[in-house]
Amino acid sequence: MSAAEDVTLAPAAAARPAPIRREDRIIHLDILRGFAVLGILAVNAATFAWPPALDFDPTLARPWVENAANVTGEWVVDVFFQDKFRSLFSMLFGVSIFLIGGERHDEAKAPVLHRRLMWLGLFGLIHGAAIWMGDILLHYAYCGLIAMLGRSWSARRLILIGGGLNLVFALISALGLWAQAAFAGQGDSGQNPFAATPEDIQALIAAYQSGFPAAQIENFKSWLLLETLSLFLAPITIALMWLGLGLFKAGFLVGRAPAWVYLILVALAAGNLAFFAPNAWLDANAEAGTYPSGGMAGIGASFAWVITLGYASALILMTKFGLGIVSRRFAPVGQMAFTNYLSQSLIMASLFYLPWGPMWFGDERFAPGGMWWVVGAVWLLQLVWSPLWLSRFEMGPLEWLWRGLTYGRLPPLRRRRA
Repeated sequence: MSAAEDVTLAPAAAARPAPIRREDRIIHLDILRGFAVLGILAVNAATFAWPPALDFDPTLARPWVENAANVTGEWVVDVFFQDKFRSLFSMLFGVSIFLIGGERHDEAKAPVLHRRLMWLGLFGLIHGAAIWMGDILLHYAYCGLIAMLGRSWSARRLILIGGGLNLVFALISALGLWAQAAFAGQGDSGQNPFAATPEDIQALIAAYQSGFPAAQIENFKSWLLLETLSLFLAPITIALMWLGLGLFKAGFLVGRAPAWVYLILVALAAGNLAFFAPNAWLDANAEAGTYPSGGMAGIGASFAWVITLGYASALILMTKFGLGIVSRRFAPVGQMAFTNYLSQSLIMASLFYLPWGPMWFGDERFAPGGMWWVVGAVWLLQLVWSPLWLSRFEMGPLEWLWRGLTYGRLPPLRRRRA
């Protein structure tokens, strides 16, 4: 019986729902979750160090020198990280909805799931408003309230609906990005809510560098705007959650699919990257707001979730066929994904704009090329500290708090010794 079947067929009539035991965790999910939370930092890093308008408006001239290191650094994020790790994290969140809430008819687990999502929303509210504007936890909380309605659907139905919606959204996005490239320079549509002039960018940098309270006020304003816009991303997120849950129920995410399925998805991802990467490189080396690729880079970017499935397939194959010694390094990071995600924000915000840090916001040393040193350092820190923490404790500190709030009682934190 597969790990997925073990979970699916677990008795629903337990006297009192409780957090999953450490020995019952599914290693493939922890590996994928750890890989996702590390990859997300590479995407988010720039928005800790620079005004968010630069991330959302490619036509803006960059306030840093466009040398080879910075062009390459931004290109690597766009091609290999942007949307790929958010997609993976969304799929895995869909799995967690089922693992916590069980079937829709499970009257014991449903309230637990509701409380879990409610507390997640509160964590996200505090995180976004007070620490970093790019929070995704609140978005996941309200998307989860809708996605949970499909948690008893069959694997086939979840994959057809979730995958079908993702395909439709990708085609719409590809058409839109192609049109943007095709009609670039023919007038400003005025629809970009993050539109800014170079003077606006410099004023924002000065505000963040001035410290408290200006930096926190600017973060709060950006969070309100981004949180409003993220409502329009809810259908995409919910579709990804359903797709992830369908792949879990089908056994794909727990390594039970045939090897050829994983190999085909790795090949499709490689094909997308082979098409996407050179076209994105053309655009990256062009003048801001011009698209020498003719929109081909946008088409490749729209199918990021195909690359996501290729990444997941490669990790699962590594785990199954002799390279688990590498892939399993991500598992402790994944077991503490909630703690690691929020600690990334606290570390980065402390470095760049929180009043007790060095206030590096807008410092050209941390343009896209230099930012990789910071990202790499945080990756190394979390890869080292996660297994060290778990050698003494059952779970991460924020997982412990979240589970205590969810289940109405704090679980044991210190690891029992045999």
